[in-house]
Amino acid sequence: MTSTSQRGGPVAPDSPRRTTLAFTVPSGQHRVTPVRFGPESRRDPLLPQRIRNGMLDDEGQKCVQVRLTAADAANPAARALLDAEAGTALHLHRVLDGTEYAPLFPRIIGYELDTAEPYLLYAAPRGEPAGLIHVMGASDQRVFARDLMLALCLLEGQGLVLRGISPATVLWDGTSVQLWGLEGAARTGRARTRWGRAPYCPPEQRRGEGLVDPRDMVWSAAQVLYQLVTGRAGPTDRAPADLAAHRVLAETLRGAFDPLAAGRPAPARLLDLLKPGAARRIALAVPADEARPHREAFAQALDLKRQAPAAEPPGGPAAADRSGGEVICPYCLETIQLDLGALFVTDSRMQYKPLNVSGIGNPLRRQDVMRGAVQKCTADPEFPEHFIPVPYLTYGRPLTVAMVGQSSTGKSHLLTQMIAAITDGGLEPFGLKWQSVNPEQHARFVRDRVQPLRNGKVLSHTGGVGLEGFARFVESLLITDARGQVRPVAFFDLGGEDLVRTDAALRFLLGVDALVFVVDPALALPLPHLDRARDRWGLEVNRDGDLAFGTVLDRLPKNGPYLEVAAAMVLGKADLLRFQPPVDRWLGEAPPTALDPALMLEESRDVYGLLRHHAGQAWLRPFDAIRRCTLHVASATGGLEDRGRYPAGAGPRRVLEPLLSLLAMHGLIDVQGGAEAFAVGTTPAMEAVPSQSPSEAGGAGVAGGEAE
Repeated sequence: MTSTSQRGGPVAPDSPRRTTLAFTVPSGQHRVTPVRFGPESRRDPLLPQRIRNGMLDDEGQKCVQVRLTAADAANPAARALLDAEAGTALHLHRVLDGTEYAPLFPRIIGYELDTAEPYLLYAAPRGEPAGLIHVMGASDQRVFARDLMLALCLLEGQGLVLRGISPATVLWDGTSVQLWGLEGAARTGRARTRWGRAPYCPPEQRRGEGLVDPRDMVWSAAQVLYQLVTGRAGPTDRAPADLAAHRVLAETLRGAFDPLAAGRPAPARLLDLLKPGAARRIALAVPADEARPHREAFAQALDLKRQAPAAEPPGGPAAADRSGGEVICPYCLETIQLDLGALFVTDSRMQYKPLNVSGIGNPLRRQDVMRGAVQKCTADPEFPEHFIPVPYLTYGRPLTVAMVGQSSTGKSHLLTQMIAAITDGGLEPFGLKWQSVNPEQHARFVRDRVQPLRNGKVLSHTGGVGLEGFARFVESLLITDARGQVRPVAFFDLGGEDLVRTDAALRFLLGVDALVFVVDPALALPLPHLDRARDRWGLEVNRDGDLAFGTVLDRLPKNGPYLEVAAAMVLGKADLLRFQPPVDRWLGEAPPTALDPALMLEESRDVYGLLRHHAGQAWLRPFDAIRRCTLHVASATGGLEDRGRYPAGAGPRRVLEPLLSLLAMHGLIDVQGGAEAFAVGTTPAMEAVPSQSPSEAGGAGVAGGEAE
């Protein structure tokens, strides 16, 4: 048996190594098989992936394994690169399997990525790298160019650009092309990053300028063809001087060597020169858009919300002003107000001692001492002793944010990463600043929750004082908006299925300003590739929705057709769905630096469609019941745990976006059109349901890594 060196060249045979692999196949099913592997080599000296040939013994199937060693896999950027390759391969399989175009790309057999040494399995490649061909004959040149442009048109139609096309990634078997290099995939319209080697990567890509464009691939393909025709590499920044001397190149690739993407022809134009009508036939071969009916349902739901008048919140709009400075204690949930005679500070032994501020004349020192002080709450004499940070009582009514979901949904991890993102400065691009309400309590939260999770440790369930396990106070911060106004923001973990004391629960829910409903995909989505996660956690798909959602929604007071509390629905643990459209698109989006209402509605529409299609309407009950509700994807950890730890550490993705949406709905972040339009869109523009653009289709963007 031989192994593959670089992009397909043979190396000396060695005795095969036998092992057993357990992996997920593209359909989502699990497969276990013995395998024999040959020797291993680097696929590319500048990239971490390794490659080796193999034989799956249960079917006698030849394969190629692309993998990371444990040392390389400890680097999140290397894992992201392998994830990007897997996402691209799976997307192309999903779209092209069973069509005449499938052989143009590697056929993925399976993958196992949430492990110490992640890997992909491909069917054995066809042909040899074009770089091993010295000069190609004229008749083969046309077939080679046609197949290459076919592949580029298919990629363009899916909103994907392969940035590493070169003689090493284009294989030729004498009759047809197979295009590898899927690790270099990026989405059309994303910011360019430096990738590839000259002269095969276009000048703009080599410099990392502008946005990814399908015509980037045209430059690369033209350079590969030039080398096959002439036997030498072309210039790195312009058309070859002898282009006119080569008929095939001059006829088909005029303009392809323009240093700017805008000056090059699109892949479809070049394909139609080589095979008239082929671009149109490709479009007809792509599966129909299954998401359209769900996008239309989303647009109709928003239209109904826009038509419904906003109801007056329970207690009237001035309820907070009539409170006389009272706030709800985050522990016992009774009302409390500042009492200068009940203040305490901790001593060197962390014991509470009374604080008398009347003798502190210096206002700056008094303010500093008060910030570290707490007040003993005696609102409920039967409740265990507890203390409230003074700043929580001195900046008006806190904005309360409650996480809702069953205990298995990952709320604690999501909330921890959300707060960690705030303390890392995630709110600053939006004109917000933060302070801890109580430095000592915040330091304890960081030490006990944030740092262990960032180091890859699975967190235990949130503890703390609460109402019989119903509402657990987790953390509070002081948020200063762009106008200089300060407001406490308090975070609660809400076990909605445990709402047993109606009076206290209703009192708490009356004071809730924002709700985050966390959807567990393992509970909601009957997708085959989630079966292993369900088996591990002992879960089954629940077609009736999350019990906690229904319980909370039923207890919230309602004065009109919709509930008026601001809400966000989060499809959590989205790493489990990172290769599933449309999750693959949104997880690859860069963190926003400004809130775009149109983009927020687009994400809401996509998540709504996914849940409506696969989970059913019961899982969308919060969106249907609450007038102002956005939908998001988020991953608190980036992958599955392995024996109590996350192999590459916990890498959060898009954890802050749900909170940004809630803050915008409450006016802490100024957004175009105002908070109301941000939540439900505008009319009539947002009522139109656009057809799916290539950038919305599946695939995987590359997160991290350079090959310059």
